[in-house]
This record gives sequence, C-alpha cells and structure tokens, in this order.
Amino acid sequence: MSSSRKGDRRERELVNRLDEAGFAVMRAPASGSATERELPDVLAGDGERFYAIEAKSSSGRPIYLDGEEIEALLYFSQNFGAKARVGVRFDREDWYFFHPADLHTTDGGNYRVKKETALSDGTDFEEFVGGSRKRDLGEYE
Repeated sequence: MSSSRKGDRRERELVNRLDEAGFAVMRAPASGSATERELPDVLAGDGERFYAIEAKSSSGRPIYLDGEEIEALLYFSQNFGAKARVGVRFDREDWYFFHPADLHTTDGGNYRVKKETALSDGTDFEEFVGGSRKRDLGEYE
C-alpha cells in the first residue's frame, strides 16, 4: 500500500475516532498538495476545545515534518482560533498528540517524533478527547 493511501486511511480513522468521542470533525479536503493553501489534515471541536491537527503515521520509523508544514499549521491555527496539534500513529499503537513546540527540532529546522517519544511523552487519545489521563508507573507510588 502506498504511503499516501495509508496516510489517507489513517486520517479517516482519526476522523472517525474523534467523531465517536463527540467532536464535530472534518478531514480538510485540500490538505496536502490539493491546493496552494496549506491546511491542516483534520479540524475538530467539541464546543470547548478546537483543534487543527496535522496527522502522520509510520510503521515504526521516526516521523519527520518539515518546518514549513509546522509553520503553516501554526499560522492556520492562530487565525482560525484552534489549538495546533500534531497527531502521530505508529503501527500497532494508538494516536498520540503533541503541540508543535514540544517536538524535537532537527539541525535542518525540521521536526521529528520517534515512537519511543510518542509513547512516553505524547498525549494519548483518551486524554486528548477529555477522558482519563495517561499515567506512568512513578505516579502510582
């Protein structure tokens, strides 16, 4: 399966999950290269929280986003009144979310998310939609 088709499938999956969690949600039809305007992949809101989400998936390799992609997400989010988030999904894992400022910046000005970072530092889906908060073992002592 091409990475583009897999990415489309993952975006639709995210839209469906957000819808099931009570969000009004849409996949931006002009995301990617369909237009000259840079739009986020997904817009979601529940009356209290509004998100512009750049969604990325990977089989397990680190996910890279170029600096222009993040700048466009931040610009759109600010003008739209939404919170900018990068949603990442690695095979056999759930969705994890980051504010762009929390991503690792490479020497070339791009951004990277490793699977280990997503699992340890990302906001998991349940917390993202207002459910229970992810805890690590240290919090149970």
